[in-house]
Amino acid sequence: QLQASGGGLAQAGGSLRLSCAASGRSFSVDAMGWFRQAPGKECEIVATIRLSDSSTYYADAVKGRFTVSRDSAKNTVYLEMNSLKPEDTAVYYCAAGYFAIRSRDYGLWGQGTQVTVSS
Repeated sequence: QLQASGGGLAQAGGSLRLSCAASGRSFSVDAMGWFRQAPGKECEIVATIRLSDSSTYYADAVKGRFTVSRDSAKNTVYLEMNSLKPEDTAVYYCAAGYFAIRSRDYGLWGQGTQVTVSS
């Protein structure tokens, strides 16, 4: 299972770090992704990292502000979010699956963690 944490309230321009810890029986995973869903909007990819070589992909909206990383020893993936904007407000989800940008390519999802950015 995946356990996401680290959400909360931040001011515009501030930072937050999300964590996603994997536990339970081992399984073959190609990548770990972060998605978000704002009220009234569709779920969208934020960033993803391929576990074999740490290749990354970022959505244009977060490129240069967010960084996805992994700690294989801790089975944990992180999303460092800097220069936060009010439009980053959403429920953030971590997911395990293929190195892809579509949510349907991820078969295991953690519970969401709320990120709220005030102006």
